[in-house]
Amino acid sequence: MRILMAFRVFFRVLFDPEFDSCVRSLVAGERPAPVLEKPRVPAGPPAKKGRSDAITLLATLQRETRLVDMVKEPLGNYSDAQVGAAARDVLRDCGQVLDRLFALTPLVEQEEGTKVEVPEGYDAGRIRLTGNVGGVPPFRGRLVHHGWVATKCELPTWTGGEQSKMVVAPQEVEVA
Repeated sequence: MRILMAFRVFFRVLFDPEFDSCVRSLVAGERPAPVLEKPRVPAGPPAKKGRSDAITLLATLQRETRLVDMVKEPLGNYSDAQVGAAARDVLRDCGQVLDRLFALTPLVEQEEGTKVEVPEGYDAGRIRLTGNVGGVPPFRGRLVHHGWVATKCELPTWTGGEQSKMVVAPQEVEVA
């Protein structure tokens, strides 16, 4: 019976870092923190690889705003006024979709053109320096763009099949 226990402990120490830590504490004569048994996930078919969130977003923008149609339309035969009128509707509708899905807000409340100071240790994901960048922070400059931050991310759930996971817009057929 002890030999079976030894094999169980051996393999669990190999594959479970938390359990390994507890065994090390026991061997060192310390009282280890309790390790809870991890629930076993029943074996089954592998999870279905879904659709890219980028394709889902693009499909949403096409379905609700016709963005892809606007961008892919050859514009040579249209006047600037016609393009502007079409763009106005598409841009307004895109803004509504982005607000609904991401609730975008300015990253900072300062007006563009305002003098700002970039401190030492700034986050390059939140601040991009342009222009004559040299030396060490703090940097002083002019705010060119306030940036945007998503306060949520709620993409629609896609439920299609494998063959349609890359479809941005299905073909439409009007039956007579």
